[in-house]
Amino acid sequence: MSNAIEIEAKALVSKSDYEKLVAKFKDYGAYEQTNYYIDSPDNVLQREKLALRIRKRDNHYEMTLKVPLSQGLLEKNCTWNEATFVAFRDQGVFPDGDIKKMLSMLDIDPNSLKIKTSLTTERIDVPYEGGKLSIDQNHYSGQTDYEIEFEYNNEKDAESHLEALFQENNIPFALNKQSKVARAMAAYEAKQA
Repeated sequence: MSNAIEIEAKALVSKSDYEKLVAKFKDYGAYEQTNYYIDSPDNVLQREKLALRIRKRDNHYEMTLKVPLSQGLLEKNCTWNEATFVAFRDQGVFPDGDIKKMLSMLDIDPNSLKIKTSLTTERIDVPYEGGKLSIDQNHYSGQTDYEIEFEYNNEKDAESHLEALFQENNIPFALNKQSKVARAMAAYEAKQA
């Protein structure tokens, strides 16, 4: 189990602006990851402003609970093996551990949670200005979007570094406050309606 604080600035961009940044950072390799987003049938996590996901990259599975802070998000992470993932996905068996304990402390029944939707990202990570730039192409519920994220040690500087990168490359800049989980869940709910 590990804890981290995630502070980042994000912006959605057009496909052509995404391709412009991919070309600029072509020396950095891309990889693919899939996020499986979890909630109860009545969206208790969403109502409480929490997010829970399982990220699969290669054959590595990691569950992350995201809890909002005044600046950024507290992330609680635990590593799973494939058998644990399959047991949760197919039978709803939520594994014991710190995330299950924290959910229980928040009066959320871990056994009510299930995978609702997923989002697959083709990502390029770039060390940039003392932080990490991620150039993402996201696929979920039949949709594709393009997002640029910049992780840094404080929100204000993350935003200004990202804005400067966009200005240098003639890309319109508008911060995106809607997370991947929010976009994926909204698209999932729209398909269910």
